[in-house]
Amino acid sequence: MNRGLLACLALRCAAATGPPPDPHEVIAHSIKVAESNWSEAPNYSFIRTDSKSKHGSEPVRKAYEVLMIEGSPYLKTVAEDGHALSKLRSQEEERKLQKELAKRRGESVHERRKRLEKYNEDRNRDHALLTELAAAFDYVVTGDQQMNGYEIWVLEGKPKPGYTPPNRAAKVLSSMNVRFWIDKPSFEWLRVEAEVKQAVSIYGPIAKVGPGTRFIMEQEPVSGNLWLPKYFSMRINASALGFINEDSVQDETYTNYRPSIGTFGSTRCW
Repeated sequence: MNRGLLACLALRCAAATGPPPDPHEVIAHSIKVAESNWSEAPNYSFIRTDSKSKHGSEPVRKAYEVLMIEGSPYLKTVAEDGHALSKLRSQEEERKLQKELAKRRGESVHERRKRLEKYNEDRNRDHALLTELAAAFDYVVTGDQQMNGYEIWVLEGKPKPGYTPPNRAAKVLSSMNVRFWIDKPSFEWLRVEAEVKQAVSIYGPIAKVGPGTRFIMEQEPVSGNLWLPKYFSMRINASALGFINEDSVQDETYTNYRPSIGTFGSTRCW
């Protein structure tokens, strides 16, 4: 029996009998589950509703149908300021969709590769952060409770002394505290919170992410063992050249997940 399976069985035993589990084993197993979800996510389309504001201004609200077309997403606007589009606007958005569909299906090999490289660049950056979560923090189990009908562990992580970020994207982890709400049977993340505790430079002395920057992500089951985000919130306190100029609030909700098949072409990332 391999070591990974033994660790998984031990964690399930801990969940059933009550002793606190090894937090690093819980995190390591949950990251494997999260990676499986991450790999499957591009095969699904969904509705994303955004609310964004800067410097305390009134939020701008939009809803999009996010469609996977020929391997990368396309955002079709379906509502603004909480209201469905007019018939005329809906027809216009449908024309844009059909035009983009024709464009992508008529791409050269070079054009398709360039489009998919841009999409995968963003995904790979997110994946790099995901894989660093185990290495970047020291974890402790701080709770054992119910949440939305699920039996969960609550884990808190603080930056590990001596952690060296492997890239610019991971640099923020060294100044961040995290908290996970993890379903015991499945090791899925119901909720993740992260908060930047001290200013961290992301472009040398030019730009910094300030203390108080917070991220929240919540997930729910979508299909079988697949869990995907239902809510994401980001409160950013950032500065450039010493001046606060990018304070912003962004909330996103995700609904109506369904497989991307048929009309909109392949969802594979070539």
